[in-house]
Amino acid sequence: MDSNLLNKVSSTLKEKKLTIATAESCTGGLIAHTLTNISGSSEYFDRGIVSYSNRAKMELLGVSEESLRKYGAVSEEVAKEMAEGVRTRSGVDIGISTTGIAGPTGGSKDKPVGLVYVAVSTKDKTVVRKFLFKGDRLQNKESACEAALSMLLDILKSG
Repeated sequence: MDSNLLNKVSSTLKEKKLTIATAESCTGGLIAHTLTNISGSSEYFDRGIVSYSNRAKMELLGVSEESLRKYGAVSEEVAKEMAEGVRTRSGVDIGISTTGIAGPTGGSKDKPVGLVYVAVSTKDKTVVRKFLFKGDRLQNKESACEAALSMLLDILKSG
């Protein structure tokens, strides 16, 4: 993890007095872990939810059963609902989510190993990006975490 990126995210969240919560599937809590590696992170970090199962996505984040059935857990639509769900349910300023296929199993022709959707939700907008990473399981999780924090920083700087 790029410590410079993490320091920029942390200082920007503190400076803007914004709070954040995470909803993670394929990253298994790595974003929450990374965000809390900075002393003083309690100023901005509220909670992290690891919603690995579809049931957890529905119960904890309000992801619709229809979206899961129609698009699958690894989709732009579900990533969006996860980020918006964690933001609204926890009452924070920003929700961030990941859903994907870390590997080495679980991939398909349409949804290969390394496919990850990252969403960042604020009160004004939700941005979702699709990534395709080419590493092993741990590398894909780390790449998704770094991509999520980069997206977050871009949104913090633009808003």
